[in-house]
Amino acid sequence: MIADPKPYYRIHLFACTNRRPEGHPRGSCGARGAEGLRDYLKARAKELGLKDVRVNSAGCLDRCELGPVMVIYPEGVWYAYRTHADLDEILDVHLIKGGRVARLLLQPDAQPADAQPADAS
Repeated sequence: MIADPKPYYRIHLFACTNRRPEGHPRGSCGARGAEGLRDYLKARAKELGLKDVRVNSAGCLDRCELGPVMVIYPEGVWYAYRTHADLDEILDVHLIKGGRVARLLLQPDAQPADAQPADAS
């Protein structure tokens, strides 16, 4: 059996920047400022000297209602984020320290806040 080659990057991060037409019922990451947030993320990763990390734009990751979203490999961990502070926390906790930012984690069954049932308490 042939062994897989060593990964080119320790971490490969895909940030959705897909833009749907205005008024689309699912919305889009692009319509929620994903391009500017991605640009900030790339610049900060470079400033921090994360040479073994690659930040890429992604087309639709099919979590449109929850965006902007990203997925980080090789772990396959998903995050929803809104601000530069969110991205700084992901860079520090996940990419640098190897932890997880629990408040931003995106679970496979996540639904938009307005589609979740109201709390009965």
